Amino acid sequence: MDDECDGRLHFRTIWISDLHLGTAGCQARLLLEFLRHTESEYLYLVGDIIDGWQLRRRWYWPQVHNDVVQKILRKARKGTSVIFIPGNHDEFGRHFLKLSFGGIEVREEVVHITADGRRLLVLHGDLFDGVVQCARWLALLGDELHNFVLHLNRWLNAVRARLGFPYWSLAQYLKHRVKNAISYITDFERAVAQEGRQRGMHGVVCGHIHKAEIRDIDGILYCNDGDWVESLTALVESETGELRIVSWREVAEQAAEIAARAAERELASASAL
Repeated sequence: MDDECDGRLHFRTIWISDLHLGTAGCQARLLLEFLRHTESEYLYLVGDIIDGWQLRRRWYWPQVHNDVVQKILRKARKGTSVIFIPGNHDEFGRHFLKLSFGGIEVREEVVHITADGRRLLVLHGDLFDGVVQCARWLALLGDELHNFVLHLNRWLNAVRARLGFPYWSLAQYLKHRVKNAISYITDFERAVAQEGRQRGMHGVVCGHIHKAEIRDIDGILYCNDGDWVESLTALVESETGELRIVSWREVAEQAAEIAARAAERELASASAL
C-alpha cells in the first residue's frame, strides 16, 4: 500500500466521517497530516464533515479547518473521486444532492463496489438513530453534553501530554463503560446491517456513532470508519479489496518509515558517486 516514490500511503479507497469541522473538538491538524500522507482513487466523506449545529450557535473556524477543506478540494482537482454524503450535523448538504461543488459530488448514499466485487452501501447512519429522528431536542442536548466531555478531554490530555503520556479519549472510555451507551451502539449497528441485508448488499459503511469497527453481523459486513474528534481513524480499502481500520498514529508512523528509507537511499546514491 505504501509508495516508496512519493512518501505517501496509497489506497484504493478511503472513508472518513465525523470530522466536525467548525468545533474546537475537531483534531484538524492531525486530520490534515493524515490527508497529506495518504492518496486514494476514491475518497468518501461519510457525513458530519462540517458541524452546522455548533456553527449556528457560535462561529468557530480557524485557519487549519480551512486548510483541511482546501486539501480535500485539491485531491478532487488532482483526480481523486471525492463523494460527500451529508449527515445530521451537516444536513444542509441534503439540499444539494446530486450536485457537484469543486469536483466533490454530493450524494445521499452510494453503493461502492470493492476491488474483489463486494457491494457496500455507504451512508452516514443518522436515519437509523431513533434519538435523532424522533427526539431532536434530546439529540441537541446530547450534543451539548458531548461537547462538555470533549472540553474536559482537551484539558485532561493537555496535562497528560506534559507528563509524557499519549492521547486518551475520555468520551470513548465513558461510552464503553455506560451500559445504555453500549446498548444504543449495538442497536444502531444491527439496524444499519439490516438495511444492507434488505438491499442485497454484502456490507455497509457508515459513521455517526464515533466508534470505528469492522465486524460481521448476521452475514453482513458492518464497517464504521470512526471519527476525527475521538477515534482519529479511517476505513481504507487496498488494491485487492481488503478493508481495514487505520489510525492517524499508524499512518504517521508508516509515512515516517517510508521517508526514512527514501533518505537512506538518497544517501547511499550520493555516497556511490
